[in-house]
Amino acid sequence: MTFPPVPAFRERGSGIPLVLLHAFPLSARMWESQLELLPGPDGQDARVITPDQRGFGATPLGSEEPSLDLAADDLARLLDQLGLERAVIGGLSMGGYAAMAFARLHPGRVAGLLLADTKATEDPAEVKEARERIARAVLDRGTASVLTDEAKLAEQLLGPATMPELTAYVRAQIAAASPAAVAWAQRAMGARGDSLDVLAGLDVPAAVVVGEADGVTPLLDSQLMAEALVDAELTVIPSVGHLASLEAPESFNAVVRGLLRRL
Repeated sequence: MTFPPVPAFRERGSGIPLVLLHAFPLSARMWESQLELLPGPDGQDARVITPDQRGFGATPLGSEEPSLDLAADDLARLLDQLGLERAVIGGLSMGGYAAMAFARLHPGRVAGLLLADTKATEDPAEVKEARERIARAVLDRGTASVLTDEAKLAEQLLGPATMPELTAYVRAQIAAASPAAVAWAQRAMGARGDSLDVLAGLDVPAAVVVGEADGVTPLLDSQLMAEALVDAELTVIPSVGHLASLEAPESFNAVVRGLLRRL
């Protein structure tokens, strides 16, 4: 019998448990600034936990069919392993989709919600078709380089004023991704449904944050999520794109600290 993987993770601090779920097709390495700074100078402001999602970083892909519900259940098993009944759940882009799947399947375990550069609506037909084309392309070629060489994904994810060093860092993370994981994640994201009703049923403090120059999940998507949530604060970070936590870590971390204070 094959058991589903428990995500590999890093953690730091001893305060309020805060799980941060990474974007596609990166890994938990994208949260290094948050892992270092959010616990605070004495390490007691937050217990920051950064898992690698299925197939990315050090977490195995497993053999199950693509579904964000599985990503949500992976996180539930990780919380069990850590002895945590509840945590603040945060996610950026694909991580946000997984966070909303977790809120639907395990609502009692959500102490607070952070949604960054993501959306609660399902993909339109043309986006689903594009995801399937990408999935087939990376599997056919046996490399994720199609995302950087042809799709120019790093440039799509970052704002126009991004430093070249950060662009190179994101390109390297994308190129290192497993083709099987890229295809699995694309198909899982394409199969997801609308989560606005899930957000409307959550009565916990929430923060929604978006980069002003995010062309992947623009401001309207964040406004819809903030309006659906019972207790949400919306923050727009100026001059950054889809990876706000990487492009403007100080501003992003200030949003997270504000959410933690509300708990």
